[in-house]
Amino acid sequence: MWLESLLETVEVNVSLGDAFLMIFISFIAGFIISITYMKTSAQGKYSSNFSLTMILLPAIISSIILLIGSNVARAFSLAGAFAIIRFRSDPAEPKDIAYVLFSMAAGLAAGIGEYLFAILFTIILCIIMFVISKTKYGENKQVGKQLKITIPEDLNYETEFEEVFLKYNVKYSLTKVKTTSLGSLYQLYYDIIVDTDLNTQDLINDLRIRNSNLDITLSLVHE
Repeated sequence: MWLESLLETVEVNVSLGDAFLMIFISFIAGFIISITYMKTSAQGKYSSNFSLTMILLPAIISSIILLIGSNVARAFSLAGAFAIIRFRSDPAEPKDIAYVLFSMAAGLAAGIGEYLFAILFTIILCIIMFVISKTKYGENKQVGKQLKITIPEDLNYETEFEEVFLKYNVKYSLTKVKTTSLGSLYQLYYDIIVDTDLNTQDLINDLRIRNSNLDITLSLVHE
């Protein structure tokens, strides 16, 4: 068969059955890694193309390792190919880099014939990824936002909202004051830091009581 001829041509001491087993184990590891990537990503914020890549990458790496064997020239060629890929396709997030290395390690283990290690390594690291995701380890408990409050000209904006900010544990900095409506109103611009679980509706309602129910704008985009 053509695959047997190829294996003989590249001087790889592995049987056809072992080659198929290696590719099968690599696909299993890649599939587990891909599922973990999707489950631990923020809802709807993972790349479907990247998920597919996670399935294919271990099999690709293991196949390359199989073909290289102990040939130094082929090893240098592989390093050059990886360098080209590295500069042409940067992962979007640091976590994606970890998954790329994760998949490559599983492929390397399968490529050198350590099938049990490849599966155990994949399962253990996937469990760790799940635990980290569920415990929200390292997640920022606070988020920066922008707040704009319109007030009447006779309101003392220096101290009027301090009690509300203190009540909701809001760290704030007044960055700009602007007059509007021919000087009859002021617009206050704040940079604020709030807890991620803050009920923004309650905060806005309390602010409205103090600014005579004038306009309030709170950006909900992470700054």
